[in-house]
Amino acid sequence: MEEIDLKDFLGYLKKFVVAMVVVAILAIGGTYIYETQVKTPMYSTYTKVLLAQENKDTNSSATLNDVNVNQKLAATYSEFVKSRLVLQQVIDDLRLNYTADELAKHITVTNIEDTQVLKITVTDASAENAQKIADKTTAVFAKEITELTGIDNVKPYEVAQLPDSPSNNTLKRDLIIAAIIAVFGVLAIAFIIFYFDDTVKYSEDLEKKIGLPIAGKIIKSNIKTNQRHRSSTDELMTNKYPKSAVSESIKALRTNLQFSSVDSGFKTVLVTSSLASEGKSFVSSNLAVSFAQNNKKVLIVDCDLRKGRLHKIFQVPNTLGLSHLLTDDIAKYGKYIQRTDIQGLSIITRGTYPPNPSELLSSMKNRTLIEKLKRKFDIIIFDGAPCNGVTDSVIMSTLVDEVLIVTKDANTPKSTLESTKEALQKVGAPIAGVVLNGVNKKNASYYYYYSEHESSNNTQKNASAIPLRHNTPTATRVRKKQ
Repeated sequence: MEEIDLKDFLGYLKKFVVAMVVVAILAIGGTYIYETQVKTPMYSTYTKVLLAQENKDTNSSATLNDVNVNQKLAATYSEFVKSRLVLQQVIDDLRLNYTADELAKHITVTNIEDTQVLKITVTDASAENAQKIADKTTAVFAKEITELTGIDNVKPYEVAQLPDSPSNNTLKRDLIIAAIIAVFGVLAIAFIIFYFDDTVKYSEDLEKKIGLPIAGKIIKSNIKTNQRHRSSTDELMTNKYPKSAVSESIKALRTNLQFSSVDSGFKTVLVTSSLASEGKSFVSSNLAVSFAQNNKKVLIVDCDLRKGRLHKIFQVPNTLGLSHLLTDDIAKYGKYIQRTDIQGLSIITRGTYPPNPSELLSSMKNRTLIEKLKRKFDIIIFDGAPCNGVTDSVIMSTLVDEVLIVTKDANTPKSTLESTKEALQKVGAPIAGVVLNGVNKKNASYYYYYSEHESSNNTQKNASAIPLRHNTPTATRVRKKQ
């Protein structure tokens, strides 16, 4: 596992702030209810007895010897205080509803260090009972010791005081402890999740970690659509909502591609991903629309011959597609090209699922087809299959000018993306960079002048992204709204 980056972790921790606050409030509230409504107040008081020598002989050596003997007897006397002989008499005299064993749990006897003093502490739910039990226990203890040993060396010298407040009132301390445990508990959970989370996440140093440039960051849309009447065309955000932040981030990706190939030029782009459901088709479709809006003659080709769905997004028939074309006469490619509702944008769908998609894509017919299409269109975007498990996009990557790898923010495992990168690099694929899809606007370091709203006016003038700063050669930022 890679080293923990504190800056990344603090950014990741923002997602847990609400949980941290909620858990802290619940912990504090629960502790307060327990302390004030459930917990039984207990009162403590104590007496003190002196282990003295009855013999008044002033002989110095005898007195010192008696002191040593009394200190050694302190441990024995401490146990005797809590004996059944003493406690049963206390229960009988005070008519307590305790057994001797139960009462013993309410009494603590300590020998004050380096002294001949025993401290007898009693805790009870009643302040009056605590005082009575302490005094009675001390008196019975002194009497029984004298009767058993014949020596009157137990001298009570401090009687019990009536306690005026509970001894177990720890509300403030427990509230602080509850808050600390709640906060650090959520913090620990967040750290564990972060430590074992191997997904690609938005970060300023993401390029360093994955070893590839970030070609674009596609903002997650917050546009609300009617789910009952929702159609695949809702995915064409660049066409349907041209002023949205999503559309502007697609345009920024288009600009980055153009700038990265300003010298060599490019006409063909393969859009692939590591896994399914990362937004590959969403990015390729909207990128094609964006180029078409820039007065380019664009063709989008669905070369995911297994599960391609561009025909659903653009709502065109899939009766004749790429799989059919590659088994037909290439010269007849014209009848396989369909116009879309978007001016300047045409499409070749995937066709029916063939038994040998990899062989079709690696065939000489496919190479010839691409060369013919390049002469007819300004930009050709190939929507490829995910790289994990199949070689279709690896094959296609050797036939195009640029390759984009789409990853989903906080979804794609770094190890999987690394495998995709290595597979493409082994065949010399011209990787333009990674497109980070579904980035939360709050986490992104840029946003646009234009707010998202439901507008189907596709003829409005496209807004241009304004560069603010460049962290990498292909990273285009947009000035923050003042």
